[in-house]
Amino acid sequence: MTRFGYFLSCEEYAPDELLDQARLAEQAGFDALWISDHFHPWTNAQGQSPFVWSMIGAVSQVCDLPVTTAVTCPTVRTHPAIIAQAAATSAVLLGEERFTLGIGTGEALNEHVLGDVWPHTDLRLEMLEEAVDVIRRLWTGEVVSHEGRHYTVDTARIYTLPDTPPPIFMSAFGPKALEVAGRIADGFITTKPDGEAVDRFRAAKGDDAPTQAGFKVAWGPSRDEAIDTAYGIWPNAGVPGELSQVLTSPQHFEQASELVTREAFAEKGAFGPDVAEHVEAYAPFVDAGFDEVYVANMGPHYADMLAAYGSDVLPELRRKN
Repeated sequence: MTRFGYFLSCEEYAPDELLDQARLAEQAGFDALWISDHFHPWTNAQGQSPFVWSMIGAVSQVCDLPVTTAVTCPTVRTHPAIIAQAAATSAVLLGEERFTLGIGTGEALNEHVLGDVWPHTDLRLEMLEEAVDVIRRLWTGEVVSHEGRHYTVDTARIYTLPDTPPPIFMSAFGPKALEVAGRIADGFITTKPDGEAVDRFRAAKGDDAPTQAGFKVAWGPSRDEAIDTAYGIWPNAGVPGELSQVLTSPQHFEQASELVTREAFAEKGAFGPDVAEHVEAYAPFVDAGFDEVYVANMGPHYADMLAAYGSDVLPELRRKN
């Protein structure tokens, strides 16, 4: 049976708004939370980017929902030993089995900020595999020294640990990433209703291997108003291919987004107050076999969106489930 979660978008909302959304999502009956991990927003119009580990600590104090980072890159901007400590503390704060470390190979948008060269895809996957090994070893509570191709750890030990190490889910797009996910991850994350990828991951990990997917909608007084608002804030959602991994600044995303028309943007997602449209937006993900599907709101009407989901959308989804 599919579970339904809410996606806290750190790119668009200030810390107090994210905490408000976490509380409202729990009240609405959502099963879990995603939270994004960014240094920059995708566009200047989104306008926010609070530090995810501070936000998770705060979220742990305002609601009891499980949290998955969607997703953290533990390779360039932040050393995997630091991610291991941050994730362990988050797991302790949230409580047993309520934290999942979602990881991915990242985007230059966030990872270039210390002046590091942005690696090519194969190298990023290699770095991620080594990073996960470092993280898992540190979660044993033992003293770890590591001399790898990409990372060095010198007699490090994490003292604040949950009783059970958190699961690690990996975001994967394309066969190379999916093959790595099948080796190093406990679960699979994506933003596409890709049933074939679900099947391939489960072929590698087992029929019960957990899978998560997420997508964006925009609630508003009318469909046109919701489209206009979302298009003004998130035009980058229509940027194709690998551009999202290699562009280095919100300004570059704004330039690339000039190629995305309003009409093309409006073809993806659900917009406005029509409950049936929002319910239908989940269908491709449920049909693809995902265990958990997360939805993010675009625009200022998140309180209305969460209230409507609680009263109408989630009950209908569960009735159909």
